[in-house]
Amino acid sequence: MKKDFEALAKSILLDERKNNVETNEDGSPNYLIPLTDFFHFGLSVDCVVFGFDGENLKILLIKRGASPFKHKWAIPGDLVYPNENLESAAFRVLKDLTGLKDVFMQQIKSFGDVDRHPLGRVVTVSYMALIRIENYLTEPAFWADEINWHYADNVKGLAFDHDEIFIKAIEKLRVRVRREPIGFELLPLKFTLNELQNLYEAVLDQSFDKGNFRKKILSMNLLIDLNELQTNVAHRPARLYSFDPDKYEQLKNKGFNFEL
Repeated sequence: MKKDFEALAKSILLDERKNNVETNEDGSPNYLIPLTDFFHFGLSVDCVVFGFDGENLKILLIKRGASPFKHKWAIPGDLVYPNENLESAAFRVLKDLTGLKDVFMQQIKSFGDVDRHPLGRVVTVSYMALIRIENYLTEPAFWADEINWHYADNVKGLAFDHDEIFIKAIEKLRVRVRREPIGFELLPLKFTLNELQNLYEAVLDQSFDKGNFRKKILSMNLLIDLNELQTNVAHRPARLYSFDPDKYEQLKNKGFNFEL
């Protein structure tokens, strides 16, 4: 009886909605503007590239060599071709402007304020890339005049709405780095526990107790003890580790939750 009543109520609600929507004679929706006008705006991608130098979290920025916002620092980004999907565009744009390719990248968020671009309506989709700075050579290309790594805690005054895009990206990074082992993308293949702690403190902008941090990390059984020590260091050499992605996948399939 209850199910019959719910079905009847749903049917009445749908009929009311249909009656309140204006349609053309052929049954198509009657919008307030011509249908073709919906397709008269642009789409772009912006790639927030994070790197780690051993002590500080950094972001890769380009100095624009083209209008609008010429000579302003900006997140690498550009327009998407009509025959191009979003992910392909993100990798192409990043390579065109910075020379970077084959990087770890995740989609973050879309930004669609009507006036975000001075030349017209442009919706942008942001991506986040994580790289080991020492493993990649960056070079400004296309219309990018300069390229440089900037400290993430000193980013402001960027072109367009890129300040907002950066803020959302670092918020997303901080959430994911606590729940997924993506932080290892920013480290050398061989690292010390101290370097690992420095990374998490830089990304999360907080301090950890050294003993508790090491106990927590080692208890996850995600690190491989390489039985090697640092070389060419002025201090006492520390033990080197590497991340075990296969072990992580095995544990994740068993319900393991990476939580720092």
